[in-house]
Amino acid sequence: MQKISIDALARQQLEAAVAASSGRAADTAFGGHEKKLRQTVMAFRAGTELSEHQNPGEATVYVIRGSVWLKSGGEAWQGKAGDLLIVPDGLHSLEAEEDSAVLFTVVKTDR
Repeated sequence: MQKISIDALARQQLEAAVAASSGRAADTAFGGHEKKLRQTVMAFRAGTELSEHQNPGEATVYVIRGSVWLKSGGEAWQGKAGDLLIVPDGLHSLEAEEDSAVLFTVVKTDR
């Protein structure tokens, strides 16, 4: 068995995101390209956006810290610490309203 502190990983990635020129940082907690399930802690400096991209499969965004906006098809949903956002199928983007960390979970489908 393996144990990972998501809170510690979020703190680490937030520090890295604030210091990075891109304003973003991420680390895969579980899975990867060889697995169908992938869980990644992603951190964003306030105002940073993950530009519009295609959903790779069934996915959720759990907000660990901060506040983010998930946007898709002209709609937007705000997520704050403790909220779980269901990523809609299709194109979407994510924007950090403040310094934020999320746990992105995806089950990749064969598309």
